[in-house]
Amino acid sequence: MTDTRRRVKVYTLNEDRQWDDRGTGHVSSGYVERLKGMSLLVRAESDGSLLLESKINPNTAYQKQQDTLIVWSEAENYDLALSFQEKAGCDEIWEKICQVQGKDPSVDITQDLVDESEEERFDDMSSPGLELPSCELSRLEEIAELVASSLPSPLRREKLALALENEGYIKKLLELFHVCEDLENIEGLHHLYEIIKGIFLLNRTALFEVMFSEECIMDVIGCLEYDPALSQPRKHREFLTKTAKFKEVIPISDPELKQKIHQTYRVQYIQDMVLPTPSVFEENMLSTLHSFIFFNKVEIVGMLQEDEKFLTDLFAQLTDEATDEEKRQELVNFLKEFCAFSQTLQPQNRDAFFKTLSNMGILPALEVILGMDDTQVRSAATDIFSYLVEYNPSMVREFVMQEAQQNDDVSKKLTEQKITSKDILLINLIIEHMICDTDPELGGAVQLMGLLRTLVDPENMLATANKTEKTEFLGFFYKHCMHVLTAPLLANTTEDKPSKDDFQTAQLLALVLELLTFCVEHHTYHIKNYIINKDILRRVLVLMASKHAFLALCALRFKRKIIGLKDEFYNRYIMKSFLFEPVVKAFLNNGSRYNLMNSAIIEMFEFIRVEDIKSLTAHVIENYWKALEDVDYVQTFKGLKLRFEQQRERQDNPKLDSMRSILRNHRYRRDARTLEDEEEMWFNTDEDDMEDGEPVVSPSDKTKNDDDIMDPISKFMERKKLKESEEKEVLLKTNLSGRQSPSFKLSLSSGTKTNLTSQSPAANLPGSPGSPGSPGSPGSPGSVPKSTSQTAAITTKGGLVGLVDYPDDDEDDDEDEDKEEAPPVSKKAKFESS
Repeated sequence: MTDTRRRVKVYTLNEDRQWDDRGTGHVSSGYVERLKGMSLLVRAESDGSLLLESKINPNTAYQKQQDTLIVWSEAENYDLALSFQEKAGCDEIWEKICQVQGKDPSVDITQDLVDESEEERFDDMSSPGLELPSCELSRLEEIAELVASSLPSPLRREKLALALENEGYIKKLLELFHVCEDLENIEGLHHLYEIIKGIFLLNRTALFEVMFSEECIMDVIGCLEYDPALSQPRKHREFLTKTAKFKEVIPISDPELKQKIHQTYRVQYIQDMVLPTPSVFEENMLSTLHSFIFFNKVEIVGMLQEDEKFLTDLFAQLTDEATDEEKRQELVNFLKEFCAFSQTLQPQNRDAFFKTLSNMGILPALEVILGMDDTQVRSAATDIFSYLVEYNPSMVREFVMQEAQQNDDVSKKLTEQKITSKDILLINLIIEHMICDTDPELGGAVQLMGLLRTLVDPENMLATANKTEKTEFLGFFYKHCMHVLTAPLLANTTEDKPSKDDFQTAQLLALVLELLTFCVEHHTYHIKNYIINKDILRRVLVLMASKHAFLALCALRFKRKIIGLKDEFYNRYIMKSFLFEPVVKAFLNNGSRYNLMNSAIIEMFEFIRVEDIKSLTAHVIENYWKALEDVDYVQTFKGLKLRFEQQRERQDNPKLDSMRSILRNHRYRRDARTLEDEEEMWFNTDEDDMEDGEPVVSPSDKTKNDDDIMDPISKFMERKKLKESEEKEVLLKTNLSGRQSPSFKLSLSSGTKTNLTSQSPAANLPGSPGSPGSPGSPGSPGSVPKSTSQTAAITTKGGLVGLVDYPDDDEDDDEDEDKEEAPPVSKKAKFESS
């Protein structure tokens, strides 16, 4: 088994006919049992995962291009490419492919016979080769028909390509093109158009290298001007020679590099402007053309990067104050395109590329450019900055922190000399450009906000033994930058409603809130201290009064994110400042409209109820219950009231709460055998042996300390008897805390409703937590019991026996007390009679 490994990058061709980078790894060839044959395997260098597993099919056409590239098609719509770091590795894998297919490694392409019938294949293989007609003016029509007939057959395409390549046929065709143009032979020019277009569809690198050479490319473009479908020829050559001007912003001394740039531009022009759209042709017909352009760009970036003098001159002129504005704009546009080309590099080469730019001082140069007034220059600089942030945010963070330290040192010296420093940090320049974006749709601001979000994201921050990037950078950001970010928010929320409420301002504030919400979620004490100390949440909630629903929802989302943390520091801040008031006002102003605002506000209160955030529950009920008590289309607010009253009862009766837990454990967690024994003992107990009102305690419960259990029960019973006649007033007094918002006074009146939840059948099942009088439901306000006795009595309902107090049974007990003559009936007799 062969286990040779070479470093490669895997590419796939996407639906837009662009090459996508699938990762870097090491390639080997070996026998794969599952695929039943020799295969190419690429394992990722990062984690060893399998990037590619491709069987070397004897009928698949593999192409070797530019000494370090192997390209092939796995299916009709799936092209693959391996780009090798070393030529030796490419040659070695190519030999393995040719060995499997029985080919000579000196060839650059293997045959593809997938789509042909056996009969066609036999006929074609029996012929020694394709013989081209002599390249004469009178035979152009015959040549065009031969090319067109060869395209459907892969083997014929291969033979045609070999014939064109071996006989130097393309150059002869281009000589005929000049003759036809001189003679104004339109018919001949139309034939040449079809021939050249067909040669493109052969998808052969060797032919492209001839056609795209310096001496041939303009003639090829000329042939493609004479499309028979057009009444008049196009003027592509005129555009390329007269309109399109090659600008050397920095003189390029390497003639090979200059020729490669010219060639790439012209081939890109052919692909984009001259040839018909790819949908006209069969799938994958122009994949080699895409590959040619792609790898040309890789080569250009590599050659420029190696030219130290070129880069030194570039950055020197960028940062030179004497450089005029037009020249600087050209330099920035060049640098932008340079960075765009770098995206085609392999990771290790891209690392070296950006490291080179960093050493050359690209970030200080960008700072100079971003400080200019020219909008186009700033836009190009922003694009360059985005490449840097996406590639290595830590490099940008390190630069801005060093810059801040240097500015602090300079400021101290200037302060001693009573001079003011006006230096602006790079990251603050980015924030200011975001805030001052003049685009009505804020396209630039959205892009800059995304970059800021990447920079402040702790997920991509490094942590080492010596330093923690997260701590250092966030400390820097909140000290030097956060006030710049929140400036438009604070300036627009000085009153009870936004000062400016136009659409563009609302969009900008929504972007700021989005970033602040991200900070709340991902930063800890930094954002918490900033929000509390600067009273940010109060200012944000002013935006709840905006006429733009999306902005009001952004403000609500910010508060919801804070509440979702369940942090008592935040909760105390919210309660102290009465920061539910703007939310309640917005809810009431929304009225009965069923919209996103309504749902979002209800969801926030529902979260408080479900998560049982006690402090916020009490605050909402004490201060805003009067405004919310009539909302009955959801049970959220009544559920909050129930939570609140349960909390109060637990606070008033801590022993009772403990006792209920004990009773609940013993009443509902007994096994079947214990239950049978206790029922038998209970039925054998005489009615006379039990005092009226004495609670039934199972024998297993007798083992508990009777005093500990009975004392809170008896006290509870006495308290309930005293409160029976004034139940509503007592509940009212229990619920009020006396603290009210000075600007939004909502209080409870004596008419406060006590029936908060509708009683469903499930709510009154025996033993359910919400059932009236059940030991598992402390002080349920949903029912006001009529009976003063809260003993657990056996009741019979349709043959069912349950340890539950039913209101009907309490009324029967009251009637029985009035009838003193009625003899007591034993419980056993009651059960038997039912």
